[in-house]
Amino acid sequence: MTKTAFLFAGQGSQTVGMARDLYEYYPIVRETFDQASQILGYNIRDLIDNQEDKLHQTRYTQPAILTTSVAIFRLLEEEGVQPDMVAGLSLGEYSALVASGALAFEDAIALIAKRGEYMETAAPAGTGKMVAVLNTDVNLIEEICSTVTSGIVSPANYNTPAQIVIGGEVAAVDEAVELLKEAGVKRMIPLNVSGPFHTALLRPASEQLAQALEQVEFADFQVELVGNTEAKVMKKEDIKSLLPRQVMEPVRFYESIATMQEAGVTNFIEIGPGKVLSGFVKKIDKTAEVVTVEDVASLEGLLTSQ
Repeated sequence: MTKTAFLFAGQGSQTVGMARDLYEYYPIVRETFDQASQILGYNIRDLIDNQEDKLHQTRYTQPAILTTSVAIFRLLEEEGVQPDMVAGLSLGEYSALVASGALAFEDAIALIAKRGEYMETAAPAGTGKMVAVLNTDVNLIEEICSTVTSGIVSPANYNTPAQIVIGGEVAAVDEAVELLKEAGVKRMIPLNVSGPFHTALLRPASEQLAQALEQVEFADFQVELVGNTEAKVMKKEDIKSLLPRQVMEPVRFYESIATMQEAGVTNFIEIGPGKVLSGFVKKIDKTAEVVTVEDVASLEGLLTSQ
């Protein structure tokens, strides 16, 4: 028995016109976008197709990716493709919660609109930065971050053992980069993100999110979900404490993949725009079976291979 996990894309993978062809062809996709637009109070399909500047603003990016991902998930479900486990990177964890049966899509879209707003406000563009550190021992990165004196900097995303993202205040990240260079690190790539997510700078957003979550009802998991913050299967009673932590604590992606593999997962299907997570999985384990579904061509490719 091969087990399949669905992985849901995170922020940064949005593209103008994403899932447009699926929207044209499949009623379930249109219904999902219409549902989201009604809750959001603006036309999310039009925003994705025609308002590129807004699409890259956190408060709009997050609902746009969530809607796209859930629409594709529902389409796969309709076609009989089911996951044995689910996970998502950061924002993608909310798509995974919907796919797991723990969170209604209507609640997820309303919650994510707030989360995006809280995150954008907590760390306005320009107050922080994030840098991917490549091919460097994780202990060295953690140690150097802890010695920085000019402000807050810490590991934010453990994407693969060879790609750790650090984030924080601009001066502190710059200091960490200098110290890493001195320690012999060759490759570091500044990321094009709007804020230092998954660091202590997001504490205000974390606190606001905790309050918003008080109003949300979660159901029992129908499918196991491996959470970002602990890289463990999430329990229903922990959801409301884990989601606020997730905003300001690091994303443990490669440990999450290991947890899924230990549970017997060999196949991964990345859902939503882009191929970022597929790239990570391939770097973590070359033998893993990985496909992406983001448009009609990739959907048809998956369905013919089933």
